[in-house]
Amino acid sequence: MRHDAQHTVERPVTVEGIGVHTGKPVTLTIRPAGAGVGIKFIRSDLKPGISIPARYDAVCATDLCTVIGDGSGASISTVEHLLSALAAFGVDNAIVEVDGPETPIMDGSSSSFVDAIEEAGLLELPARRRYIKVLRKVRIENGSSFAELSPNTKGLKLDVEVDFECSVIGRQRTRFDLTREAYRRELSRARTFGFLKDVERLWKAGMALGASLDNTIAIGDERVLNTEGLRFRDEFSRHKALDAIGDLALAGLPIIGSFRSYRGGHRLNIGVIEALFADKSAYRIVDGAVPATTSRRGDFVPAGIPAAAFAPDMS
Repeated sequence: MRHDAQHTVERPVTVEGIGVHTGKPVTLTIRPAGAGVGIKFIRSDLKPGISIPARYDAVCATDLCTVIGDGSGASISTVEHLLSALAAFGVDNAIVEVDGPETPIMDGSSSSFVDAIEEAGLLELPARRRYIKVLRKVRIENGSSFAELSPNTKGLKLDVEVDFECSVIGRQRTRFDLTREAYRRELSRARTFGFLKDVERLWKAGMALGASLDNTIAIGDERVLNTEGLRFRDEFSRHKALDAIGDLALAGLPIIGSFRSYRGGHRLNIGVIEALFADKSAYRIVDGAVPATTSRRGDFVPAGIPAAAFAPDMS
């Protein structure tokens, strides 16, 4: 795969699941697209089909997930997991057809989307790839939480830290150089998570109607309720890094830079992209190949994670 060329999927591929918020069945198909198209979502259940670009300026909500819309009321929610997989595998252009208002949650990670992209294959397009090169640091804060982008010479580097009072999670930090191989192995299987105490409030708000132990790490009474436990010791910070890759993909082009967040989330991820584009001296659009990172394995730094959090049977 040439790093200086744009790519799309070689053939259409379809995945089926349920929406984590509606709880209804949803079918998603990734189709090839030409050079320069970018990633576009089509609401195939609406007539005529509504097209929504995967860009930060199309984001209309960031509560619990990232939602993009066309400005007329049509929207697609929970786009971050799919966008994360597409970005990690270097898919610059694709049409994503969805027959409902949200993408399928699958098992709460991006692994099903990774499998679909590998099944579809990648097609090199006759156009050079373009990148957003970060030239100087931009940072946004919300209380003790922050997100920042700073210069880096080799692709996208992430440093994502979570800090929860809940002893099951505690303080965890994932540092990661984005490569396809490391993403597949170290991030793609990390699942979304939630707290049992929030379920009733979310249901009353018409949200999380499709959430279950099949697609969410559930935390209650200071323990993981999923009988199989955790997939990784630091699965919570790994999933936050997975989310961040998907949200940063909404910049519209791959980023050459370092991303750092502490107690972040979708709102801060999108906010730091907005801050970057608001300062034209902080970035430059460049063409061509980017030197590949020398690391083929993510660098993970867990901290403060109790062993009981990933016992194989918490019942």
